Amino acid sequence: MSLINVLNEDIKKAMKAKDKPTLAVLRMLKSAIQNEQINKGQPLTADEELTVLAREMKQRKDSLESFTQAGRDDLVEQVKAEIVVVETYMPKQLTETELSTILSEVIQQVGATSMKDFGKVMGAAMPKVKGKADGNQVQSLVKQLLKTT
Repeated sequence: MSLINVLNEDIKKAMKAKDKPTLAVLRMLKSAIQNEQINKGQPLTADEELTVLAREMKQRKDSLESFTQAGRDDLVEQVKAEIVVVETYMPKQLTETELSTILSEVIQQVGATSMKDFGKVMGAAMPKVKGKADGNQVQSLVKQLLKTT
């Protein structure tokens, strides 16, 4: 079942339950996916849907950080609730240990020996962990692993 169909079903459930905050987030996700389909001109693959979800998650995490710094506790709670809803559609996130193992393998595969190879490692690593790990977390772990090699 495509993500759009899953979202449609969950939108119906949220409407019946009169869960307005969840309903708003689900509608935003559906809209983002439909906009991407329109831009592409054809239905999205599962990987492309995941890219849209990851982008939506990143936007919310950035907003959370901004609102926290600005002391907007009312908006912080709202964004945290949105993040919880978006997470239900994301694949299970990798633990730091799992991510570290994958990145170590990638470093060996590309033959990285120093920070000069950072771009090569990131280029090879991101497709493997797409949607399963935050890009900032991947970046900091790659830097840490390259410093120790």
